[in-house]
Amino acid sequence: MVSGGGYQGKTECVCEIAAAFEERWLALHDYLNPDARPGSRDLHIPVAYVQTPVTAKPKSTCKAILNFFDAPIDTRPDLPDLIRQVTASLRDHGTKVLILDDITRLRMHRADDQDTLDLIRAFMSMNVTLVLVGVDMPGSGLLREGRHEPATGQWRLPPSRHAKAHGLEATQTERRFDLIELDRFHYSTAPQISAWVQHLHGVQSGLRLLDAGPGMLTEGTMPEYLYHRTNGVVGLLERLIEDGCREAIDSGRERLDEEILEHIAIDLRDSDRRDAGAGEVPNVPEKPAPRQRSRRGRNTVFDDRGPLGTAQEGAQ
Repeated sequence: MVSGGGYQGKTECVCEIAAAFEERWLALHDYLNPDARPGSRDLHIPVAYVQTPVTAKPKSTCKAILNFFDAPIDTRPDLPDLIRQVTASLRDHGTKVLILDDITRLRMHRADDQDTLDLIRAFMSMNVTLVLVGVDMPGSGLLREGRHEPATGQWRLPPSRHAKAHGLEATQTERRFDLIELDRFHYSTAPQISAWVQHLHGVQSGLRLLDAGPGMLTEGTMPEYLYHRTNGVVGLLERLIEDGCREAIDSGRERLDEEILEHIAIDLRDSDRRDAGAGEVPNVPEKPAPRQRSRRGRNTVFDDRGPLGTAQEGAQ
């Protein structure tokens, strides 16, 4: 399970890792399905990515998985048939990893959502690695009945409310999973500032503005300014830089600076496709007033109350 706040790059991180695994797996087997069966489709898909439906039910979750494989679905299928189809699709396509994104859209006070979670746990018996991605997993209720084992750093799930889930043994009692927390960047100590600037270096290296200098995002007050505008959330930073580059190109300036970015409002224009109630849409920080931004370098560190001093002092 990969947990974190909205727009913190959880999906991109998981998909990058899954893509690297898929490429290595395909190369290892000469791009052929090592478990192919006679008469099955020869399309080999080691990794499947599916978004959890906003109002998830066992049937709609199965249909979402089958839609990924472009599998035919009966007009009025019953749940056991859908589960059998999902099992067959995962097997026939040689799928090793099933990613279910936005899993915290499930609400444990709804019976349908509880049944969907039981179904997802039953997927563990399908010979695939299950990767669940969501916002604030510990606070969502999905782990409410789980037990954390400090010795292993893993979570153990209790038995399902049902002995079997439509013929699939729900063996999550003996199954364990790792909970990985992805946090936003912080700006309170020297190592945190260094990590933020290093990330800005990576972003800067991918920009193709004609007048972009080597320290366009990483020198002077820019690291501090960008942190204040985005609160260290990589998705907000990406949106601000993208819109800023468009403005820099349209205006002919071909570089980013605070003057350009000052006129850019961070617009979460795709937020209507996200579930705000599940924490998928973060709060956008207000633009700092000009009088609040003195000419400090990136060594100034901050906490919730304001500047603390230099990075060295913050580290001490």
